[in-house]
Amino acid sequence: MVALVGSPVTAVKTEASRLSAQAPRLVSVDALRGLVMVIMALDHTRDFMSHQGFPPEDMAHTNGALFFTRFITHFCAPVFAFLGGTGAFLATRRGKSLPQVSRFFLTRGLWLVLLEFTVIDFAWGFVPWVHAGVIWGLGWSMVAMALIVRLPMRWIGALGLGMIATHNLLDRINPASFGKLSWLWMFLHTPGRVPVSDHFQFSVRYVLIPWVGVMAAGFAFGSLLQRPDRRKWILTLGVSATILFFVLRGLNLYGNGIAGLPFGYPRSAGPWSVQPTLSLTVISFFNTLKYPPALDYLLMTLGPSLILLGLIDKAKAEGGLSRILVVYGRVPLFYYVLHLYLIHILAILVALVFHQPILHGSVIADFATKPSGYGHGLPFIYAMWILAVAILYLPCLWFMELRSRHRDWTWLSYL
Repeated sequence: MVALVGSPVTAVKTEASRLSAQAPRLVSVDALRGLVMVIMALDHTRDFMSHQGFPPEDMAHTNGALFFTRFITHFCAPVFAFLGGTGAFLATRRGKSLPQVSRFFLTRGLWLVLLEFTVIDFAWGFVPWVHAGVIWGLGWSMVAMALIVRLPMRWIGALGLGMIATHNLLDRINPASFGKLSWLWMFLHTPGRVPVSDHFQFSVRYVLIPWVGVMAAGFAFGSLLQRPDRRKWILTLGVSATILFFVLRGLNLYGNGIAGLPFGYPRSAGPWSVQPTLSLTVISFFNTLKYPPALDYLLMTLGPSLILLGLIDKAKAEGGLSRILVVYGRVPLFYYVLHLYLIHILAILVALVFHQPILHGSVIADFATKPSGYGHGLPFIYAMWILAVAILYLPCLWFMELRSRHRDWTWLSYL
């Protein structure tokens, strides 16, 4: 990150004042979104360039540094979904009517699903591949929100929080109990592989429950940002969620999650336990289930994120790190698509330079598919991550300014 702050960007000297001048936008929201975008690139750099043949959550093989590298990226998807709802609410305060927001949720959601199956899935392996990843989850959550936003605000908030708090009661429902409709339950709550033919399976990782609830809660949260005492509310919610995480996680009775077992992941997430070493015990405590996101997982990530949002509530995009993060945060989909292709290309170039085999197929389909002699350790991965994020700054700045100059180009809002 230090390298990013010091990056010499002189192409445009007036973007800081332009960012600050857009009064309806909250710089803190854009900066937080930008921060998780930057961190997300670390996770994907590790996916493409690590020599590890196992997931960092695997308690039998992981270590502190590897797990922490994965842990800090856990914040990305929840913040992405939550702020997706918040941004939609704030759009209603920038002149958009509720029917317009509803229509945008519907069309943008379907567009994201199409992108997932084409441009994004191809980026993972440079081969045809179908995977229901984070963009799929966000897309269908937006489609659901097209209806939800028409409800009274209190109902939206109650629906979101209720889905987040209670969905772990569904963990023990086995998709197989639905027979031929087992795929439907995989779409809704329990990740897995949906067999399409003898030679093809459709993998589902991001399910609708509770991701729809996270987005709905974010939409309701947007109303708090209109209050003059919003900082107090943001910090109160963040601290409360964080404390609740430690209480629930410590009790080990509810909120751990047991439903997810996708793609060869070991069932190591869930209830924590004392391990042979202090480091492994700490890892066990914070090793919460992401697929589907357990209540513990969402409290662990959204709580601290809200605290950070409250702390930077008065931030301005006048220079330095805040300006850089806001640039990334205002063009999230553009950044997302671009960073996957960039990191994948860098991984191929690195493999060629180091005379290593080149990965074929999706890098996230199965950790065991990494060939012997492939990949690098964490120091190299962190260096390549910083390089990739630095390369992305100027294209993102260009696109942000393009959108700013052409607000009448409605189609740009879909990118």
